[in-house]
Amino acid sequence: MARTVQTTGGLTMKTLLQINPVLRKSTSTGRIMQEIGDLAMANGWKSYVAYSRGRDGNMQSTSIPVPVGDRMSVAWHGLVTRLADRHGLASDRATRQFIKDVERIDPDVIHIHNIHGYFLNYRILFDYLSRSGKPVIWTVHDCWLYTGHCYYYTAAGCDRWKTGCGRCPQRNRFPASWLIDRSGGNWEDKRTAFTSMPKDRLVIVPVSEWIREEMSSSFLKDYRFEVIHNGIDTETFTIYDGTSVRKKYGLENRRVILGAASIWTPEKGLGDFIGMSGRLRGNEMIVLVGLSPEQSKGLPRNILGISRTDNVRELAALYSAADVFVNPTWQDNYPTVNLEAISCGTPVVTYRTGGSPESVAPGTGYVVAPGDISGILDAVRLIGDAGKTGYSEACRRHALANFRKEDRYADYLELYDGLVSVKH
Repeated sequence: MARTVQTTGGLTMKTLLQINPVLRKSTSTGRIMQEIGDLAMANGWKSYVAYSRGRDGNMQSTSIPVPVGDRMSVAWHGLVTRLADRHGLASDRATRQFIKDVERIDPDVIHIHNIHGYFLNYRILFDYLSRSGKPVIWTVHDCWLYTGHCYYYTAAGCDRWKTGCGRCPQRNRFPASWLIDRSGGNWEDKRTAFTSMPKDRLVIVPVSEWIREEMSSSFLKDYRFEVIHNGIDTETFTIYDGTSVRKKYGLENRRVILGAASIWTPEKGLGDFIGMSGRLRGNEMIVLVGLSPEQSKGLPRNILGISRTDNVRELAALYSAADVFVNPTWQDNYPTVNLEAISCGTPVVTYRTGGSPESVAPGTGYVVAPGDISGILDAVRLIGDAGKTGYSEACRRHALANFRKEDRYADYLELYDGLVSVKH
């Protein structure tokens, strides 16, 4: 039976330990981990959050922080990754020390978000987890856990992860290796480590139906899957009057086509927006949030670049001010930007890639084939000609029914409780 902690009221307290390389709330996974911890504590759990001290320093949290490693261990892990393509196979000492912390905490449930991020050795960690008898939940935020190298593969059109990887077409992409392609060996190492977990002790939580379907062809296909979509703060991301935002950026009397990303990589569709700009009508304007100063240089005159903002109220006002949100992503799991736009009453147009279409319901936007810029513009104009107000109510209703973070985190709590009751 798991150890329990007595509360002042004499009731038993269950213990949760979550793991993710970053704890900062400015990152999506860091925010999710902290907010799940908050809800767990509100429901009688004791909550710990493990993270990379070498990435985030000494962080404060309402949960009890468990820092792992330091800057030197992260730097060494980065060097091993770059020179030998052994991401996730360094940080030996930091991982062994972390396991001692886990034994001291003695959690009832261990919830992994990401373990890639230059801070843990997954072979050492899973050798311990497979023998610990503790239930483990692993939320799948990207594809790294079942590939030999990459964290997404759809833009590269690669399916070698199904049979063992090798000859990786994305060796130079995160987590980049400069010299060696060890993707075949990495795939086998992951398969051996992760499938060492007893099948009744590991629950995999994909955040989209798409990645659940993909994983049915992976070496983890025989494990239990429970899809839980990500949620957002629907009180912050709500419908605002966009008049002042339009005035601030000189967008009065324009049909505003909004795009947003925390980092604009080619896979996020920046090139698609630039291609789209050459087909815009005189009253149409593209606004892109999250561009770096370098990316903003030399943009076409009908694209307005705005730097990344950590002010969520300002971001929500931008969503509300737009006529339509366009997400031409070439690879994604379950993009939060779609949820945020819809919650602000703005319909979404996106490519049929990954889990991006899963948030778009009838009346809240349109889905087109990857690369179909003409299809995007047709959908944008269909929305514009009908009027955004005809979509806003359906968008908001859909958001409240499906995107509330409180509901999605409660799904995790229900999963925890089920695992602990089985354990006892």
